[in-house]
Amino acid sequence: MMATAAAHISEFVRATSVRQVRLVCGLILFSYVVSHFLNHALGNISVEAMEAGVYYHIAFWRFLPVAILFYTAALTHMGLGVYALYQRRQFRWRTIEPLQLVLGLSVPALVMGHVIGVRLGQTLYEHEKLYPQELYLFFVASPGRLWQMTILLLIAWVHGCIGIFFWLRLKPFFPRAAPYLLAAAVLIPTLALLGIYQGGRSVAFEADDGEWRTHNLTPRQVGTTAEAATLDRITGGFTITYFGLLGLALAARGVRAWRERRGGMIALSYGNGKTVRVPKGLSVLEASLRHNMPHASVCGGRARCSTCRIRIIGDHATLPEPSQREAFVLTRVGTNDPSIRLACQLRPTSDLSFFQLFTPQTSAASAHASAPASIGQERYLVSLFVDMRGSTQLAEKRLPFDTVFIVNRFLGAVSQAVIENGGQPNQFVGDGMLALFGLTADPQTACRQALKAASSIATHIDELNQLLSHDLRQPIRFGIGIHGGEVIIGDIGYRDHIVFTALGDAVNVAARLQDMTKTLACEAIVSDEIRRSAGLADDALPQQEVAIRGRDEPMAVRVVTDARELAALVDRSERVAA
Repeated sequence: MMATAAAHISEFVRATSVRQVRLVCGLILFSYVVSHFLNHALGNISVEAMEAGVYYHIAFWRFLPVAILFYTAALTHMGLGVYALYQRRQFRWRTIEPLQLVLGLSVPALVMGHVIGVRLGQTLYEHEKLYPQELYLFFVASPGRLWQMTILLLIAWVHGCIGIFFWLRLKPFFPRAAPYLLAAAVLIPTLALLGIYQGGRSVAFEADDGEWRTHNLTPRQVGTTAEAATLDRITGGFTITYFGLLGLALAARGVRAWRERRGGMIALSYGNGKTVRVPKGLSVLEASLRHNMPHASVCGGRARCSTCRIRIIGDHATLPEPSQREAFVLTRVGTNDPSIRLACQLRPTSDLSFFQLFTPQTSAASAHASAPASIGQERYLVSLFVDMRGSTQLAEKRLPFDTVFIVNRFLGAVSQAVIENGGQPNQFVGDGMLALFGLTADPQTACRQALKAASSIATHIDELNQLLSHDLRQPIRFGIGIHGGEVIIGDIGYRDHIVFTALGDAVNVAARLQDMTKTLACEAIVSDEIRRSAGLADDALPQQEVAIRGRDEPMAVRVVTDARELAALVDRSERVAA
């Protein structure tokens, strides 16, 4: 048990990157911002409502465990932002990414005075600056600060929304949730700013009353002149320190660039014959962007996908070892070949020759890289691989056009079976085909559709064998592999040859299960996950454990000698469920 827990912890650490730590910290801070904005929105009711709301807001965020978590997240997020300024070598991704970085780095400078004036004032001098005091400052005592605070609120909100967008855009539910998220992104800050305006008007009106000033502007609530001067000096010191950190990061970038130039240049040779020279230290993907070389990267270089994979040509022993994150991603996609690396993570120190495993889409009218027509999405799909057996012997004894005719009839029968059962024929490779289920259905339905499609394939091939019996010396045989899991779907290809397909470990496993039908002498092999998700009884099909290349542990599968029986098994499970 301890060994299993240690293995899970080790895998979690390998799967965690600096970007993910920054994301988690950002989500904590964004939760605070949302809570604060909703409290501001209460100003549309009254200042009293704002004061009632802030009581619960403070009670939660100043609760010691929550406060520790919040301030740890704030310091970590700020530190990682400064580190990102140093680390980022290439700013040609999209305008929105450097914009997010600039906005994020400006937030600490803008919020420093407010945090120190309210939070540190309460800690050092027990000030009780709440909405009446802050609104009086912004609308009466120092109206110029109102614009600074408005800019701060908008910058913090836009920065957080961009981060949420980058996090969710690859999720399968994002297209459906996007309209609601956009509505919230517009309404929440709008209501907050209106609440501040309405509350400020009310305070400015009441501030003319001397009694109101007596009760709300006491030294205990707003502090003395000496205390304000002390807080201003602290604010100035922290602000100078922060700008010093930014200057240090920029200076470190300059020193790094100088050392890299002195360290020499290296040549990166692409599989298309082109070569670029870059300083040591750049990743292969950064080098491609710097020299406008098209390079696939669905996730934008975040090591969240494997579409930037390259295969090294020649000796790869001198390359830097993969980072934990890179090793995790390569393991997830079933790649144990040391010559295959992630271009976004590999930073070569010597000349390198390679070719890309996924050709990026480019415009026919331009040599520059362009974004994929359909950005990748992560979602659960069921992959069905089917392959025609004996096509080589078939081709040896027939004219080429006759062979093509028979193979096309086979693929036509298979495609018809897939379409009839709600699937989509996706890729045709020789005499084989990949079909996808679950593009418009839930996982359980997709699993049942795939099993029924396998049964229909067997029936359609029987009909095809009868139709071609006068021309076939032996019936057409086939093998099917079915497996499901999280994959990335999107458009992959080059220029006019763009195809929609799925990439991921689940697709690779389905292909390997199909290939195993040859050695196990059966028509189909179904992963046990598919059997469970479809609701088939545990004893419905014989179980067997098989070794899958790229996986450390054997995988439980179900061997199907006659694929025709799958439809009856699915129908029986549906009746039991009903």
